[in-house]
Amino acid sequence: MITNSKTIQHSKFINTISKSELFWIFSFSILTAISAQVSIPIKPVPFTLQSMMVLLAGAFLGAKNGAYSQIIYILMGIIGLPVFAQTSDGSMGIARLLGPTGGYLIAFPIAAYLVGYLTEKSQKYLSVILSMFAAEMIIIYVGTLYLYSAYLHNFLEAIKVGAAIFTFWMVIKIFFAATIYFAVSKKQPRLP
Repeated sequence: MITNSKTIQHSKFINTISKSELFWIFSFSILTAISAQVSIPIKPVPFTLQSMMVLLAGAFLGAKNGAYSQIIYILMGIIGLPVFAQTSDGSMGIARLLGPTGGYLIAFPIAAYLVGYLTEKSQKYLSVILSMFAAEMIIIYVGTLYLYSAYLHNFLEAIKVGAAIFTFWMVIKIFFAATIYFAVSKKQPRLP
């Protein structure tokens, strides 16, 4: 009987945690950190899966909580936790926001908020795809502008290495994110 009682208590505890907004916000922060480690190191900005997690955070958590998850992710990196993608310069902490990837990172909360806001308005497939596309464009736009103004000082080069190179992968990530979202949302429409 004691084991059965403990099992019931553990089950209730896990159920309570899984319904907690904070649990899911931190979970998506950690998932973004994990996805950053899946990268192809190219200069000056590596290919990663981070933006796909940004899209999913917004879609599953909604506007505010999706943005919070990305703010927490950035704060984890600022304090020095190894959550950002590895780059050739090896910088860590706040230095990463000042380097070539800073603009992309800064755009993550905005993109998550946008996806969350738009998917709260409409759950139709095309609407979700378009919201994810708009969010990816914000990430690319802010990242490229930052790359140009703070790092390269050559607009055409910034577009070449900060935007054009990512377009094909951006489309793939959007469709993977949408596929994951619709597969999971059939069982769990919106996380707390």
